[in-house]
Amino acid sequence: MASPGAPRASSAAPGSLKVTGQILSILLFNFLGYLTVGLPMAVLPGYVHNELGYGSVLAGLVISIQYLATLLSRSHAGRMSDSVGPRKTVLVGLAACAASGVFLLMAYAFERSPTVSLIALLVGRLVLGFGESWVGTGGLTWGIGKVGAAHTGRVISWSGICTYGALAIGAPLGVVLQTHLSMGAVGAAVLGVGLFGIALAAPRAPVAVVGGARMAFKHVMAQVLPHGLSLGLASVGFGSIATFITLYYASFQWDGAALALSVFGCAFIGARLLLANTIPRFGGFRVAICSIAVEVLGLLCLWLAPLPGFALAGAALTGFGFSLVFPALGVEAVARVPAGNRGAALGAYSVFLDLSLGITGPVVGLAVASYGYASIFLLAALASLLSIGIIVLLLKAARRAGPA
Repeated sequence: MASPGAPRASSAAPGSLKVTGQILSILLFNFLGYLTVGLPMAVLPGYVHNELGYGSVLAGLVISIQYLATLLSRSHAGRMSDSVGPRKTVLVGLAACAASGVFLLMAYAFERSPTVSLIALLVGRLVLGFGESWVGTGGLTWGIGKVGAAHTGRVISWSGICTYGALAIGAPLGVVLQTHLSMGAVGAAVLGVGLFGIALAAPRAPVAVVGGARMAFKHVMAQVLPHGLSLGLASVGFGSIATFITLYYASFQWDGAALALSVFGCAFIGARLLLANTIPRFGGFRVAICSIAVEVLGLLCLWLAPLPGFALAGAALTGFGFSLVFPALGVEAVARVPAGNRGAALGAYSVFLDLSLGITGPVVGLAVASYGYASIFLLAALASLLSIGIIVLLLKAARRAGPA
């Protein structure tokens, strides 16, 4: 086995359409799962505030409680993938996603009783958070089992494309359904997508469950801890843009905040499509260092931008740089544990992304009152530089260890 920091040979040609087709045939379920996440994402805060009459705090809670459920269930999803198989894990996740649509329908049905409606929404968001964990972790483990561990980086890269593509499609589609029909239509769409995913996944052949001893989750977490810390620090930039770019533009009285988000997303997906094969060629640590360096450059452009055009370029560079961080470090994290613990490792590793996105808003936002919105991106750049420092130490340790 190659050392964690070394490039890995692929069992197929890097551009193999056959391997890509096999990966996408499994990650279709990730796409459908995250489509159920995206459909209500943009409409729920306004619905809670305008239709149910609650304040901004509860409107925000309805969104954030899903991330809490996802965070709490990552380890269980990983364990389930390793023990009973990723196909069954994905099926349970899709069932939870479909069930969240039922709770959206209940919330709409009891709209004239705001308390009952709000409770239905909160329960539905918790169920959706669990479903997201099971579909996301199970789909990744299923994909790796389908094409082999040599293609782990490609599976993770394509998973990100499917995830962000589903969110990009689902959010505006949910707005259209709610605007022209009702919240009930959004709930019906979520239910339908979940059931459609189950119908497609149920007849699929499972991959063999990898045998071997199962590590305690705390030991798996210890193995991926430095990789996860690096991921979390590098994710502060993404969280800052997702949370504050609209207010940042407004503070300068600029137009085009939505365009900045679109440019970020397009650059993110473009880098995944163009450069995913650099991970097995050069090794995850090297790719992560170069990627985060580009991200830092983009965040500094946002911090110092004198005109919206510079900010747009900064958003593009940040998206392009951040794109490969998760798969590059994920390859190295998964390589730290035996094959039978792959799902647990992916679950533990993903926890750090959940944590980063969950706490970036309130923590980084403390700087706004004293230093303004632009300072957020300087702090994010400093966090990314710290992430590079951790990865350099990991790479040096891998070189000292030599071939395993």
